[in-house]
Amino acid sequence: QVQLVESGGGLVQPGGSLRLSCAASGSIFSINFMGWYRQAPGKQRELVAAITSGSTNYADSVKGRFTISRDNAKNTVYLQMNSLKPEDTAVYYCNVLQTLGFALNDYWGQGTQVTVSS
Repeated sequence: QVQLVESGGGLVQPGGSLRLSCAASGSIFSINFMGWYRQAPGKQRELVAAITSGSTNYADSVKGRFTISRDNAKNTVYLQMNSLKPEDTAVYYCNVLQTLGFALNDYWGQGTQVTVSS
């Protein structure tokens, strides 16, 4: 089992910045995908940013503003969010995929609220 604890959400004005953190604990091995999703009220959950062993990917709506990074020593993945817009308001979830043999384990954090408003 992998446990994920998110932090760093809050209220910020348009144009501001926040950094989300997701700390992983437990059976942390063979993790080949770490990502951040978000879900706004009345909308589907969407992938915002992802990091694998060799690359990062971003949704078009956040390219150039958000940066995902990973600290393997701390078992933590970060999402640096700059130039925030009201449409970035959502609950943000950390997601980890772990491959064990033929099994693919999917873990989620509890979510952290990000509100962008003046």
